[in-house]
Amino acid sequence: MTPIVFDLDGTLIDSAPDLHAACCKMLADEGAPAPSLETVIGYVGNGVPRLVELAMRDNGIPADQHARLVKAYMGYYDADPATLTTIYPNLLPLLQALKEKGHKLAVCTNKPEAPAREILRLLDIEHFFDVLVGGDTLPQKKPDPAPLFHALKLLGADSCLYVGDSEVDAETADRAGQTMALFTKGYRKTPVAELPHAFAFDDFAALGPYIESL
Repeated sequence: MTPIVFDLDGTLIDSAPDLHAACCKMLADEGAPAPSLETVIGYVGNGVPRLVELAMRDNGIPADQHARLVKAYMGYYDADPATLTTIYPNLLPLLQALKEKGHKLAVCTNKPEAPAREILRLLDIEHFFDVLVGGDTLPQKKPDPAPLFHALKLLGADSCLYVGDSEVDAETADRAGQTMALFTKGYRKTPVAELPHAFAFDDFAALGPYIESL
């Protein structure tokens, strides 16, 4: 039975509105204007330190303020991580079906482990997953393949189907030598045809039949 490892933001959950809200609060404290939702989506994918770095760059905030602003951002985000966040349509029945059929499921995300776990709990989907690897679980983050390899080790598996939405996810799967299913309604900026993947889908109802074909 093929293990399935999922990315989190832009794959399992549409978290951009809450990420945007925390970013706006952080920047407001610095007297900077609120970025658009689309701008913040462009910051997503490489973890919180990179998100904050990009927001600082775009607003001319000195780099030596980075650690302080990461702490401020996480304070806002941890206090309110899932008010506006939703799971994608047709995901819940897929997760239920996969668990019933005996698939092992994991999350491998660049979001820090504690808020990632809390969001899964608040959205009532934590119980579907056997393993969660966050952006601070290891020294390395995606697209380094180490987090995905660590998830596989915790699952007791050598290979998996990796499900993600972004350039970072496609590179992670490629570097790890794993099969990639690309969710095309997430936060990707690059054309689908330019990313390595075995299967692309825009509705989780289509992922189940693909998994059963493996």
